[in-house]
Amino acid sequence: MIGTMQYRETLPLADHEVVLTFDDGPLPKYSNQILAILAAQCVKATFFTIGHQANANPEGVRKLIAAGHTVGTHSQNHPLTFQKMPIEKFKPEIDDGIASTLAALGGDSSKLAPFFRIPGLLRAEGVEAYLASRGIQVWSADFPADDWRHIPPARVYDLAIKRLEAKGKGILLLHDIQPRTVAALPRILDELKARGYRIVHVVPATPEQPATPTEPQQWLLHPPSENVAISRWPKIPNFVSVGTSTLAAPVLSDLDWRDAEVIEHARHTHGVPLPRQAPWPQPRLTNLNVAPTLPVPAASVFKIPEATRVTMLAASRPVIRTEKLTPTASLAVSAKSRGTTARQASRVRHAAHQSPRPGHAGQVASKHAEQPKKNPRSVRVASLKKR
Repeated sequence: MIGTMQYRETLPLADHEVVLTFDDGPLPKYSNQILAILAAQCVKATFFTIGHQANANPEGVRKLIAAGHTVGTHSQNHPLTFQKMPIEKFKPEIDDGIASTLAALGGDSSKLAPFFRIPGLLRAEGVEAYLASRGIQVWSADFPADDWRHIPPARVYDLAIKRLEAKGKGILLLHDIQPRTVAALPRILDELKARGYRIVHVVPATPEQPATPTEPQQWLLHPPSENVAISRWPKIPNFVSVGTSTLAAPVLSDLDWRDAEVIEHARHTHGVPLPRQAPWPQPRLTNLNVAPTLPVPAASVFKIPEATRVTMLAASRPVIRTEKLTPTASLAVSAKSRGTTARQASRVRHAAHQSPRPGHAGQVASKHAEQPKKNPRSVRVASLKKR
């Protein structure tokens, strides 16, 4: 089944290739003119004949074959009800149409192509299945020119060229029983030639003339681009493995200990029923959850001389008074501060533990004589008493 007006696939045409098809003949008044126009351009086409037309004009069918065209069939009476016919009605329409055309050809089945176009393109699965059982290919089209409608020949030309340009290639549906088709066809052929189109003649495959080799994507109207990887990857033949090897199964000891905790956590919190044991044997791990042992700090680290007792108020920045440095020392603390850091407390203890030597107090006082100028804020005084 071909023709994208109804089906996924069409003929395997290259870009700017077109197939001409004509339905409903032969009707001598117009069909003979169509044959003359095609002969003048050395063009071959495919004709789908109606059985009762073949019966009325068998000479017209033979002219088609004599001119080298392909002849298929289009039913016996062209009923526009194929989509709803039972098999007992559409079957004789198909069979009688074939028989009438064969009779016009003297019964020579080699001259009749196994091609069929459903009247009105009114497809039905039962019809398609019956035709397939007889080895007959169903033809639709890729674009029509609407030449069966009451439109002028110029409109037929415009639709044919416009729709062909939109698709770039395909099967054109025309009718050889219409005067508007006869009038439009020469201009259509001239324009196709001017635009670089090539008209392809389709014939059935025979033992003497086998089918043209194609790839599946060629039967699509717009196959995948060459830039798409699927159309560029080379084909590789089927192969059979000559040997296999077994890889060692992983064990839990290969994991980081933190991975084991994650697995155990997921087992209990995510509600996933995981097996408690792996399907392969596991070595028994020892001391997996034993924490490392650190040395105990010496008691001397925490020892404070018993003779010293430190009493202080919270201070953020201790300032030593410069007037006099005696065993009873004065410290300046900020009125707004609410805490003393560990480093500041250490400095306070160090000042309390000092035993002033003669002359030392004077030197310290002299060293810090200018300190109040740098911090003239109001202060509170805390006493450090030494026993």
